[in-house]
Amino acid sequence: MCGIVGVVSNAPVNQLIYDALLLLQHRGQDAAGIVTQQERKFFMHKAKGMVKDVFRTRNMRSLLGNCGLGQVRYPTAGNAFSEEEAQPFYVNAPFGIVLVHNGNLTNAHALKAELFNTDHRHINTESDSEVLLNVLAHEIEKTTRGLPLQPMDIFAAVRNVHKRIKGSYAVIALIAGHGVLAFRDPYGIRPLCIGKNGDGNVMVASESVTLEGTGFQLDRNIEPGEAVFIDLDGKVHAQQCAEAPALTPCIFEFVYLARPDSVMDGISVYQARLNLGETLAKRVISTVPPSEIDVVIPIPESSRPSAAQLAQLLGLPYREGFVKNRYVGRTFIMPGQGVRKKSVRQKLNVIASEFKGRNVLLVDDSIVRGTTSKEIVQMARDAGARKVYLASAAPPVRFPNVYGIDMPTSSELVAHNRTVEQVREIIGCDALIYQDVDGMKKAIGSLSNKLAGFDASCFDGIYVTGDISSDDIERLNEKRVGGEESQDDTSRLALPNPAD
Repeated sequence: MCGIVGVVSNAPVNQLIYDALLLLQHRGQDAAGIVTQQERKFFMHKAKGMVKDVFRTRNMRSLLGNCGLGQVRYPTAGNAFSEEEAQPFYVNAPFGIVLVHNGNLTNAHALKAELFNTDHRHINTESDSEVLLNVLAHEIEKTTRGLPLQPMDIFAAVRNVHKRIKGSYAVIALIAGHGVLAFRDPYGIRPLCIGKNGDGNVMVASESVTLEGTGFQLDRNIEPGEAVFIDLDGKVHAQQCAEAPALTPCIFEFVYLARPDSVMDGISVYQARLNLGETLAKRVISTVPPSEIDVVIPIPESSRPSAAQLAQLLGLPYREGFVKNRYVGRTFIMPGQGVRKKSVRQKLNVIASEFKGRNVLLVDDSIVRGTTSKEIVQMARDAGARKVYLASAAPPVRFPNVYGIDMPTSSELVAHNRTVEQVREIIGCDALIYQDVDGMKKAIGSLSNKLAGFDASCFDGIYVTGDISSDDIERLNEKRVGGEESQDDTSRLALPNPAD
Protein backbone atom coordinates (compact mmCIF):
# COMPACT_ATOMS: atom_id res chain seq x y z
CA MET A 1 0.00 0.00 0.00
CA CYS A 2 1.34 3.39 -1.06
CA GLY A 3 -0.08 6.77 -1.94
CA ILE A 4 0.56 8.23 -5.39
CA VAL A 5 -0.24 11.50 -7.16
CA GLY A 6 0.44 13.09 -10.55
CA VAL A 7 -0.26 16.62 -11.75
CA VAL A 8 -0.26 18.47 -15.07
CA SER A 9 -0.57 22.21 -14.45
CA ASN A 10 0.04 25.62 -15.97
CA ALA A 11 1.96 26.71 -12.86
CA PRO A 12 4.73 25.24 -10.67
CA VAL A 13 3.58 22.00 -9.01
CA ASN A 14 6.18 21.40 -6.28
CA GLN A 15 4.05 22.81 -3.44
CA LEU A 16 0.88 21.24 -4.84
CA ILE A 17 2.40 17.77 -4.92
CA TYR A 18 3.84 18.24 -1.42
CA ASP A 19 0.37 19.19 -0.12
CA ALA A 20 -1.14 16.19 -1.90
CA LEU A 21 1.39 13.84 -0.28
CA LEU A 22 0.51 15.19 3.15
CA LEU A 23 -3.09 14.16 2.43
CA LEU A 24 -1.84 10.69 1.45
CA GLN A 25 0.55 10.27 4.39
CA HIS A 26 -1.73 7.65 5.99
CA ARG A 27 -0.96 5.35 3.05
CA GLY A 28 2.76 5.19 3.77
CA GLN A 29 5.24 6.57 6.27
CA ASP A 30 8.44 4.81 5.24
CA ALA A 31 9.64 7.10 2.45
CA ALA A 32 8.51 9.91 0.17
CA GLY A 33 9.54 11.25 -3.21
CA ILE A 34 8.68 13.93 -5.75
CA VAL A 35 9.82 14.36 -9.34
CA THR A 36 9.02 17.36 -11.53
CA GLN A 37 9.72 18.24 -15.15
CA GLN A 38 10.82 21.51 -16.71
CA GLU A 39 11.16 21.36 -20.48
CA ARG A 40 12.63 17.85 -20.86
CA LYS A 41 14.60 17.72 -17.65
CA PHE A 42 13.55 15.84 -14.53
CA PHE A 43 14.21 17.11 -11.00
CA MET A 44 13.87 14.57 -8.20
CA HIS A 45 14.15 14.34 -4.46
CA LYS A 46 13.31 11.23 -2.45
CA ALA A 47 14.36 9.84 0.91
CA LYS A 48 13.24 7.73 3.85
CA GLY A 49 10.88 9.36 6.31
CA MET A 50 7.65 11.32 6.55
CA VAL A 51 6.80 13.99 3.98
CA LYS A 52 7.47 16.87 6.38
CA ASP A 53 10.93 15.48 7.14
CA VAL A 54 11.98 14.48 3.61
CA PHE A 55 11.33 17.84 1.95
CA ARG A 56 13.09 20.97 3.18
CA THR A 57 12.95 24.40 1.60
CA ARG A 58 16.16 23.78 -0.36
CA ASN A 59 14.67 20.55 -1.76
CA MET A 60 11.42 22.21 -2.75
CA ARG A 61 13.21 25.04 -4.56
CA SER A 62 15.04 22.53 -6.72
CA LEU A 63 11.81 20.86 -7.92
CA LEU A 64 11.10 22.98 -10.99
CA GLY A 65 8.35 22.68 -13.54
CA ASN A 66 4.60 22.51 -14.15
CA CYS A 67 4.05 18.76 -14.03
CA GLY A 68 5.24 16.03 -11.74
CA LEU A 69 4.61 12.96 -9.60
CA GLY A 70 4.80 12.09 -5.94
CA GLN A 71 4.63 9.01 -3.75
CA VAL A 72 4.53 8.03 -0.08
CA ARG A 73 5.91 4.54 0.41
CA TYR A 74 4.79 1.70 2.58
CA PRO A 75 7.09 -1.21 1.71
CA THR A 76 5.79 -4.73 1.13
CA ALA A 77 8.62 -6.11 -1.00
CA GLY A 78 12.32 -5.42 -1.26
CA ASN A 79 14.41 -3.61 1.32
CA ALA A 80 12.65 -1.33 3.79
CA PHE A 81 15.92 0.39 4.69
CA SER A 82 17.09 1.24 1.18
CA GLU A 83 16.52 4.81 0.05
CA GLU A 84 17.27 3.56 -3.44
CA GLU A 85 13.90 1.79 -3.36
CA ALA A 86 12.02 4.96 -2.53
CA GLN A 87 9.95 6.12 -5.49
CA PRO A 88 9.74 7.58 -8.13
CA PHE A 89 11.87 5.28 -10.30
CA TYR A 90 13.56 6.48 -13.49
CA VAL A 91 14.70 5.08 -16.83
CA ASN A 92 16.26 7.21 -19.55
CA ALA A 93 14.89 5.32 -22.57
CA PRO A 94 12.66 5.67 -24.38
CA PHE A 95 12.11 9.41 -23.99
CA GLY A 96 12.88 9.38 -20.25
CA ILE A 97 10.21 7.98 -17.92
CA VAL A 98 9.65 8.29 -14.18
CA LEU A 99 7.04 6.19 -12.40
CA VAL A 100 5.21 5.75 -9.10
CA HIS A 101 3.29 2.58 -8.27
CA ASN A 102 0.81 1.44 -5.63
CA GLY A 103 0.31 -2.31 -5.44
CA ASN A 104 2.28 -5.52 -5.71
CA LEU A 105 3.27 -7.57 -8.76
CA THR A 106 2.84 -11.29 -8.16
CA ASN A 107 5.01 -12.36 -11.11
CA ALA A 108 7.89 -9.93 -10.61
CA HIS A 109 10.37 -12.80 -10.30
CA ALA A 110 9.52 -14.18 -13.75
CA LEU A 111 9.45 -10.70 -15.25
CA LYS A 112 12.97 -9.98 -14.01
CA ALA A 113 14.24 -12.95 -15.96
CA GLU A 114 12.34 -11.81 -19.07
CA LEU A 115 13.70 -8.30 -18.78
CA PHE A 116 17.27 -9.56 -18.54
CA ASN A 117 17.18 -12.36 -21.09
CA THR A 118 14.73 -11.02 -23.68
CA ASP A 119 14.26 -7.27 -23.21
CA HIS A 120 17.93 -6.68 -22.26
CA ARG A 121 17.03 -4.31 -19.44
CA HIS A 122 18.79 -3.96 -16.10
CA ILE A 123 17.01 -4.00 -12.73
CA ASN A 124 19.07 -2.42 -9.95
CA THR A 125 16.85 -2.95 -6.88
CA GLU A 126 14.58 -5.59 -5.36
CA SER A 127 11.51 -3.42 -5.95
CA ASP A 128 8.73 -4.76 -8.16
CA SER A 129 7.97 -1.14 -9.08
CA GLU A 130 11.27 -0.92 -10.96
CA VAL A 131 10.30 -4.10 -12.79
CA LEU A 132 6.96 -2.54 -13.76
CA LEU A 133 8.69 0.62 -15.00
CA ASN A 134 11.03 -1.34 -17.24
CA VAL A 135 8.21 -3.45 -18.67
CA LEU A 136 6.30 -0.24 -19.47
CA ALA A 137 9.39 1.39 -21.00
CA HIS A 138 10.08 -1.66 -23.15
CA GLU A 139 6.50 -1.77 -24.43
CA ILE A 140 6.48 1.97 -25.23
CA GLU A 141 9.74 1.52 -27.11
CA LYS A 142 8.21 -1.32 -29.15
CA THR A 143 5.06 0.60 -30.07
CA THR A 144 6.83 3.83 -31.08
CA ARG A 145 9.67 2.21 -33.07
CA GLY A 146 11.62 5.46 -33.11
CA LEU A 147 8.65 7.58 -34.22
CA PRO A 148 7.11 10.55 -32.34
CA LEU A 149 4.98 9.45 -29.38
CA GLN A 150 1.20 9.51 -29.84
CA PRO A 151 -1.56 8.67 -27.30
CA MET A 152 -2.52 5.60 -29.33
CA ASP A 153 1.06 4.31 -28.97
CA ILE A 154 0.83 4.70 -25.22
CA PHE A 155 -2.46 2.83 -25.04
CA ALA A 156 -1.05 0.01 -27.18
CA ALA A 157 1.89 -0.23 -24.78
CA VAL A 158 -0.41 -0.40 -21.75
CA ARG A 159 -2.40 -3.19 -23.41
CA ASN A 160 0.82 -5.17 -23.67
CA VAL A 161 1.75 -4.32 -20.08
CA HIS A 162 -1.60 -5.76 -18.91
CA LYS A 163 -0.78 -8.98 -20.75
CA ARG A 164 2.65 -9.32 -19.17
CA ILE A 165 2.24 -8.33 -15.54
CA LYS A 166 0.07 -9.89 -12.85
CA GLY A 167 -1.05 -8.64 -9.47
CA SER A 168 -2.29 -5.26 -8.32
CA TYR A 169 -1.13 -1.94 -9.69
CA ALA A 170 -2.22 1.64 -9.83
CA VAL A 171 0.45 3.50 -11.81
CA ILE A 172 1.28 7.09 -12.67
CA ALA A 173 4.18 7.78 -15.05
CA LEU A 174 5.68 10.99 -16.41
CA ILE A 175 7.07 10.77 -19.94
CA ALA A 176 9.62 13.51 -20.61
CA GLY A 177 8.36 16.16 -22.96
CA HIS A 178 4.97 14.51 -23.46
CA GLY A 179 2.80 14.25 -20.35
CA VAL A 180 1.45 12.03 -17.57
CA LEU A 181 0.16 8.47 -18.00
CA ALA A 182 -2.03 6.76 -15.40
CA PHE A 183 -3.46 3.25 -15.48
CA ARG A 184 -5.01 0.67 -13.20
CA ASP A 185 -4.90 -3.13 -13.17
CA PRO A 186 -7.80 -4.97 -14.89
CA TYR A 187 -9.38 -5.81 -11.52
CA GLY A 188 -9.14 -2.32 -10.02
CA ILE A 189 -7.65 -3.75 -6.84
CA ARG A 190 -5.81 -0.58 -5.88
CA PRO A 191 -7.60 2.78 -6.17
CA LEU A 192 -6.97 5.66 -8.58
CA CYS A 193 -9.07 8.71 -9.43
CA ILE A 194 -8.81 11.85 -11.58
CA GLY A 195 -10.02 15.42 -11.21
CA LYS A 196 -9.59 19.00 -12.39
CA ASN A 197 -9.63 22.49 -10.92
CA GLY A 198 -10.97 25.77 -12.26
CA ASP A 199 -7.66 26.63 -13.92
CA GLY A 200 -7.74 23.59 -16.19
CA ASN A 201 -5.11 21.69 -14.22
CA VAL A 202 -5.45 17.91 -13.91
CA MET A 203 -4.59 15.66 -10.95
CA VAL A 204 -4.53 11.88 -10.62
CA ALA A 205 -4.31 10.41 -7.12
CA SER A 206 -4.95 7.36 -4.97
CA GLU A 207 -7.83 8.92 -3.04
CA SER A 208 -10.45 11.59 -3.71
CA VAL A 209 -9.53 13.41 -0.49
CA THR A 210 -6.24 14.35 -2.18
CA LEU A 211 -8.11 16.19 -4.92
CA GLU A 212 -10.58 17.91 -2.62
CA GLY A 213 -7.90 18.96 -0.16
CA THR A 214 -5.88 20.70 -2.87
CA GLY A 215 -8.69 22.58 -4.59
CA PHE A 216 -9.54 20.02 -7.28
CA GLN A 217 -12.90 18.44 -7.97
CA LEU A 218 -13.26 14.70 -8.36
CA ASP A 219 -14.17 13.90 -11.95
CA ARG A 220 -14.27 10.12 -11.78
CA ASN A 221 -12.39 6.98 -10.87
CA ILE A 222 -10.05 5.52 -13.44
CA GLU A 223 -11.70 2.27 -14.50
CA PRO A 224 -10.08 -1.14 -14.07
CA GLY A 225 -7.77 -1.73 -17.03
CA GLU A 226 -8.19 1.83 -18.28
CA ALA A 227 -5.30 4.09 -19.24
CA VAL A 228 -5.48 7.89 -19.10
CA PHE A 229 -2.89 10.12 -20.77
CA ILE A 230 -2.75 13.83 -19.92
CA ASP A 231 -0.66 15.82 -22.37
CA LEU A 232 1.28 18.89 -21.31
CA ASP A 233 -1.59 21.16 -22.42
CA GLY A 234 -3.88 19.42 -19.94
CA LYS A 235 -5.92 17.52 -22.54
CA VAL A 236 -7.09 14.15 -21.26
CA HIS A 237 -7.03 11.08 -23.51
CA ALA A 238 -8.51 7.81 -22.22
CA GLN A 239 -8.94 4.26 -23.45
CA GLN A 240 -9.85 0.87 -22.00
CA CYS A 241 -6.76 -1.32 -22.44
CA ALA A 242 -7.76 -4.60 -20.78
CA GLU A 243 -9.54 -7.48 -22.49
CA ALA A 244 -11.90 -8.38 -19.66
CA PRO A 245 -11.88 -5.73 -16.92
CA ALA A 246 -13.90 -6.35 -13.75
CA LEU A 247 -14.16 -3.96 -10.82
CA THR A 248 -13.14 -5.93 -7.72
CA PRO A 249 -11.44 -3.42 -5.40
CA CYS A 250 -9.59 -4.40 -2.25
CA ILE A 251 -12.18 -4.50 0.51
CA PHE A 252 -9.53 -3.70 3.12
CA GLU A 253 -9.38 -0.17 1.69
CA PHE A 254 -12.89 0.40 3.03
CA VAL A 255 -12.28 -1.46 6.28
CA TYR A 256 -9.06 0.28 7.27
CA LEU A 257 -6.62 1.67 4.72
CA ALA A 258 -8.41 4.65 3.17
CA ARG A 259 -9.31 7.91 4.86
CA PRO A 260 -12.99 8.04 5.89
CA ASP A 261 -13.53 11.26 3.93
CA SER A 262 -12.59 9.59 0.64
CA VAL A 263 -14.94 8.20 -1.98
CA MET A 264 -13.60 5.15 -3.81
CA ASP A 265 -15.26 3.66 -6.87
CA GLY A 266 -18.41 5.52 -5.98
CA ILE A 267 -18.48 4.30 -2.37
CA SER A 268 -18.15 6.63 0.60
CA VAL A 269 -15.55 5.07 2.90
CA TYR A 270 -17.31 6.64 5.90
CA GLN A 271 -20.69 5.19 4.91
CA ALA A 272 -19.07 1.81 4.33
CA ARG A 273 -17.79 1.83 7.91
CA LEU A 274 -21.19 2.89 9.23
CA ASN A 275 -22.71 -0.08 7.41
CA LEU A 276 -20.11 -2.41 8.89
CA GLY A 277 -21.11 -1.18 12.34
CA GLU A 278 -24.74 -1.91 11.59
CA THR A 279 -24.11 -5.51 10.56
CA LEU A 280 -21.65 -5.98 13.43
CA ALA A 281 -24.36 -4.91 15.90
CA LYS A 282 -26.42 -7.95 14.87
CA ARG A 283 -23.44 -10.21 15.53
CA VAL A 284 -22.90 -8.67 18.95
CA ILE A 285 -26.51 -9.27 20.00
CA SER A 286 -26.16 -12.96 19.18
CA THR A 287 -23.06 -13.27 21.38
CA VAL A 288 -23.37 -10.79 24.27
CA PRO A 289 -26.73 -9.42 25.45
CA PRO A 290 -26.63 -5.60 25.26
CA SER A 291 -27.79 -5.50 28.90
CA GLU A 292 -24.37 -6.89 29.87
CA ILE A 293 -22.53 -4.03 28.14
CA ASP A 294 -22.14 -0.69 29.90
CA VAL A 295 -20.28 1.28 27.23
CA VAL A 296 -18.98 1.01 23.65
CA ILE A 297 -15.42 2.28 23.13
CA PRO A 298 -13.67 2.46 19.74
CA ILE A 299 -10.02 1.64 19.26
CA PRO A 300 -8.81 4.70 17.33
CA GLU A 301 -9.18 5.63 14.61
CA SER A 302 -10.65 3.68 11.71
CA SER A 303 -13.20 1.91 13.91
CA ARG A 304 -14.98 5.06 15.12
CA PRO A 305 -17.79 5.14 12.52
CA SER A 306 -18.53 1.44 13.02
CA ALA A 307 -18.45 1.76 16.82
CA ALA A 308 -20.74 4.80 16.81
CA GLN A 309 -23.30 3.10 14.56
CA LEU A 310 -23.17 -0.08 16.63
CA ALA A 311 -23.69 1.83 19.89
CA GLN A 312 -26.64 3.75 18.47
CA LEU A 313 -28.38 0.60 17.25
CA LEU A 314 -27.84 -1.20 20.55
CA GLY A 315 -28.91 1.83 22.58
CA LEU A 316 -25.62 1.95 24.45
CA PRO A 317 -23.42 4.90 25.45
CA TYR A 318 -20.54 5.62 23.06
CA ARG A 319 -17.40 6.92 24.75
CA GLU A 320 -13.82 7.71 23.82
CA GLY A 321 -11.62 5.62 26.09
CA PHE A 322 -8.28 5.85 24.31
CA VAL A 323 -6.21 8.85 23.33
CA LYS A 324 -3.95 8.29 20.36
CA ASN A 325 -0.46 9.67 19.92
CA ARG A 326 -0.51 10.55 16.23
CA TYR A 327 3.28 10.59 15.98
CA VAL A 328 3.81 6.85 16.34
CA GLY A 329 3.59 4.75 13.18
CA ARG A 330 1.12 1.98 12.53
CA THR A 331 1.89 -0.98 14.76
CA PHE A 332 0.88 -3.77 12.39
CA ILE A 333 3.55 -2.74 9.86
CA MET A 334 6.37 -2.33 12.35
CA PRO A 335 9.15 -4.92 12.01
CA GLY A 336 9.43 -7.38 14.86
CA GLN A 337 6.87 -8.32 17.50
CA GLY A 338 9.02 -6.79 20.24
CA VAL A 339 8.98 -3.36 18.65
CA ARG A 340 5.28 -3.72 17.83
CA LYS A 341 4.34 -4.66 21.41
CA LYS A 342 6.34 -1.82 22.92
CA SER A 343 4.79 0.72 20.58
CA VAL A 344 1.16 0.00 21.51
CA ARG A 345 1.36 1.79 24.86
CA GLN A 346 3.33 4.58 23.25
CA LYS A 347 0.57 4.88 20.69
CA LEU A 348 -2.48 4.72 22.97
CA ASN A 349 -3.26 5.91 26.47
CA VAL A 350 -6.43 5.10 28.40
CA ILE A 351 -8.94 7.44 29.99
CA ALA A 352 -9.31 5.34 33.13
CA SER A 353 -12.68 6.83 34.20
CA GLU A 354 -14.34 5.30 31.14
CA PHE A 355 -13.26 1.79 32.12
CA LYS A 356 -13.33 1.57 35.92
CA GLY A 357 -16.00 -0.82 37.14
CA ARG A 358 -17.62 -1.22 33.72
CA ASN A 359 -18.25 -3.97 31.23
CA VAL A 360 -16.80 -2.45 28.06
CA LEU A 361 -17.24 -3.41 24.44
CA LEU A 362 -14.14 -2.44 22.48
CA VAL A 363 -14.63 -2.07 18.72
CA ASP A 364 -11.72 -2.36 16.29
CA ASP A 365 -11.70 -2.16 12.49
CA SER A 366 -9.85 -5.48 12.16
CA ILE A 367 -7.57 -7.89 14.01
CA VAL A 368 -4.45 -8.90 12.08
CA ARG A 369 -1.64 -10.28 14.21
CA GLY A 370 -3.49 -9.92 17.51
CA THR A 371 -0.54 -8.37 19.33
CA THR A 372 -2.12 -4.92 19.51
CA SER A 373 -5.51 -6.34 20.50
CA LYS A 374 -3.98 -8.34 23.36
CA GLU A 375 -2.20 -5.27 24.71
CA ILE A 376 -5.30 -3.09 24.44
CA VAL A 377 -7.46 -5.62 26.26
CA GLN A 378 -4.89 -5.72 29.04
CA MET A 379 -4.79 -1.91 29.15
CA ALA A 380 -8.57 -1.89 29.63
CA ARG A 381 -8.29 -4.39 32.48
CA ASP A 382 -5.48 -2.39 34.08
CA ALA A 383 -7.74 0.67 33.93
CA GLY A 384 -10.34 -1.17 36.03
CA ALA A 385 -12.75 -2.72 33.53
CA ARG A 386 -14.82 -5.57 34.99
CA LYS A 387 -15.25 -7.33 31.68
CA VAL A 388 -13.71 -6.61 28.30
CA TYR A 389 -15.53 -7.67 25.15
CA LEU A 390 -13.91 -7.14 21.75
CA ALA A 391 -15.73 -6.76 18.42
CA SER A 392 -14.04 -6.58 15.02
CA ALA A 393 -15.79 -4.75 12.16
CA ALA A 394 -13.96 -7.09 9.79
CA PRO A 395 -13.98 -10.91 9.67
CA PRO A 396 -11.01 -12.96 10.88
CA VAL A 397 -7.88 -12.29 8.79
CA ARG A 398 -6.96 -15.87 7.96
CA PHE A 399 -5.01 -15.70 4.70
CA PRO A 400 -1.95 -13.90 3.31
CA ASN A 401 -2.46 -10.79 1.22
CA VAL A 402 -0.38 -10.65 -1.95
CA TYR A 403 -1.71 -7.42 -3.48
CA GLY A 404 0.19 -4.81 -1.51
CA ILE A 405 -0.76 -5.09 2.16
CA ASP A 406 1.81 -6.39 4.64
CA MET A 407 0.02 -9.62 5.59
CA PRO A 408 1.92 -12.21 3.59
CA THR A 409 2.84 -14.80 6.23
CA SER A 410 0.10 -17.09 7.52
CA SER A 411 1.97 -17.83 10.75
CA GLU A 412 1.79 -14.13 11.68
CA LEU A 413 -2.01 -14.01 11.45
CA VAL A 414 -3.62 -14.77 14.80
CA ALA A 415 -6.77 -16.23 13.18
CA HIS A 416 -4.99 -18.52 10.72
CA ASN A 417 -5.99 -22.13 11.44
CA ARG A 418 -7.55 -21.09 14.74
CA THR A 419 -11.13 -21.00 15.94
CA VAL A 420 -12.66 -17.81 17.28
CA GLU A 421 -12.48 -19.28 20.77
CA GLN A 422 -8.76 -19.98 20.38
CA VAL A 423 -8.18 -16.41 19.20
CA ARG A 424 -10.21 -15.10 22.15
CA GLU A 425 -7.98 -17.02 24.56
CA ILE A 426 -4.83 -15.60 22.97
CA ILE A 427 -6.14 -12.03 23.07
CA GLY A 428 -7.51 -12.44 26.58
CA CYS A 429 -10.95 -10.84 26.19
CA ASP A 430 -14.16 -12.13 27.77
CA ALA A 431 -15.93 -12.40 24.42
CA LEU A 432 -14.74 -11.97 20.84
CA ILE A 433 -17.19 -11.02 18.09
CA TYR A 434 -16.17 -10.96 14.44
CA GLN A 435 -17.97 -9.64 11.40
CA ASP A 436 -18.80 -12.41 8.91
CA VAL A 437 -17.45 -12.34 5.36
CA ASP A 438 -20.79 -12.26 3.57
CA GLY A 439 -22.10 -9.56 5.90
CA MET A 440 -19.03 -7.42 5.21
CA LYS A 441 -19.35 -7.79 1.44
CA LYS A 442 -23.07 -6.99 1.49
CA ALA A 443 -22.61 -4.02 3.83
CA ILE A 444 -20.12 -2.36 1.50
CA GLY A 445 -21.27 -3.77 -1.84
CA SER A 446 -24.80 -2.40 -1.33
CA LEU A 447 -23.38 1.10 -1.80
CA SER A 448 -22.58 0.58 -5.49
CA ASN A 449 -24.11 -1.36 -8.37
CA LYS A 450 -20.92 -1.17 -10.46
CA LEU A 451 -18.95 -3.76 -8.54
CA ALA A 452 -18.22 -7.22 -9.87
CA GLY A 453 -17.15 -8.16 -6.36
CA PHE A 454 -14.28 -7.52 -3.98
CA ASP A 455 -10.78 -8.72 -3.42
CA ALA A 456 -11.31 -10.05 0.09
CA SER A 457 -8.51 -12.59 -0.12
CA CYS A 458 -7.15 -11.99 3.37
CA PHE A 459 -10.60 -12.95 4.71
CA ASP A 460 -11.84 -15.64 2.32
CA GLY A 461 -8.66 -16.91 0.64
CA ILE A 462 -10.00 -16.20 -2.86
CA TYR A 463 -7.45 -14.33 -5.00
CA VAL A 464 -9.31 -12.43 -7.71
CA THR A 465 -6.47 -12.58 -10.24
CA GLY A 466 -6.84 -16.38 -10.23
CA ASP A 467 -3.12 -17.07 -10.45
CA ILE A 468 -1.96 -17.43 -6.84
CA SER A 469 -0.71 -20.76 -5.51
CA SER A 470 0.91 -21.70 -2.22
CA ASP A 471 4.26 -21.67 -4.03
CA ASP A 472 3.61 -18.10 -5.17
CA ILE A 473 2.85 -17.04 -1.61
CA GLU A 474 6.01 -18.70 -0.32
CA ARG A 475 8.09 -16.96 -2.99
CA LEU A 476 6.50 -13.60 -2.22
CA ASN A 477 7.29 -14.11 1.47
CA GLU A 478 10.95 -14.30 0.53
CA LYS A 479 10.68 -10.82 -1.01
CA ARG A 480 9.17 -9.22 2.06
CA VAL A 481 10.65 -6.00 3.35
CA GLY A 482 13.82 -6.44 5.32
CA GLY A 483 17.53 -6.10 5.24
CA GLU A 484 19.99 -4.28 7.40
CA GLU A 485 20.29 -0.54 7.45
CA SER A 486 23.61 0.26 5.88
CA GLN A 487 25.80 3.14 4.83
CA ASP A 488 24.77 5.13 1.78
CA ASP A 489 25.26 3.20 -1.42
CA THR A 490 27.38 5.31 -3.74
CA SER A 491 26.82 3.00 -6.71
CA ARG A 492 23.20 3.95 -7.35
CA LEU A 493 21.98 4.12 -10.90
CA ALA A 494 19.22 6.65 -10.36
CA LEU A 495 18.56 10.34 -10.55
CA PRO A 496 20.56 11.83 -7.68
CA ASN A 497 19.03 14.11 -5.12
CA PRO A 498 20.22 17.68 -5.46
CA ALA A 499 23.24 18.40 -3.30
CA ASP A 500 22.34 19.78 0.10
